[in-house]
Amino acid sequence: MRVLLVEDDTGVARALAETLHAHGHPVTAVGRGSDALTRHRDADLLLLDLGLPDLDGLDVLRKIRQVSPVPVIVLTARDDERSVVRALRFGADDYLAKPVRMAELLARMDAVVRRAGHSSPAPKDPVVHVEDVEIDLGARRVLVGGRDIGLTTKEFAVLAVLAARPGTAVSRQQLMDEVWGDAYLAVSRSLDVHMTQLRAKLDRPGLLTTIRGFGYRLGRG
Repeated sequence: MRVLLVEDDTGVARALAETLHAHGHPVTAVGRGSDALTRHRDADLLLLDLGLPDLDGLDVLRKIRQVSPVPVIVLTARDDERSVVRALRFGADDYLAKPVRMAELLARMDAVVRRAGHSSPAPKDPVVHVEDVEIDLGARRVLVGGRDIGLTTKEFAVLAVLAARPGTAVSRQQLMDEVWGDAYLAVSRSLDVHMTQLRAKLDRPGLLTTIRGFGYRLGRG
């Protein structure tokens, strides 16, 4: 399995990577939470330290869980009950305190990936209708009055986040988290541009509403 190792201690990272490579697991090692937020999509499993220099590992975990189901095992020196409970509630698949026994880590990696592979299939992506706008989340197609309006990948991704919650206000932070992977990596201006383009292509004034100081809503409420 392709492993993304998020560990700022280069000595620990090197030792873990060498052992994982020896057991047939390609490893990409990064030392910052921001790197995990941009590179997690290329991995089959994340090994995540909590004590990172730029972001708290729990925040990294929370943000990744908003956009990806990739299995995550937390590896950390924090072994207090509160950290364990928070990590599991934020979506960690397993939690190991350092120092890690490699045989146990390898067994837990296999178990976590096996569980992920045998989880029940997700339901079919729904088709969302808002007035005469049809948003097919599975086919990634948007029809307005029966006409395909040809959205770009990012335009569709922004609309899909809103379409998953029709009639509900969605914050700018959440939109950027889900579309770009993490809000602080996204240029806020990019969201404004995509919203302008979406409104022009939908050509349904009032259907995509700006909620001043908060975010956006699809539907007239």
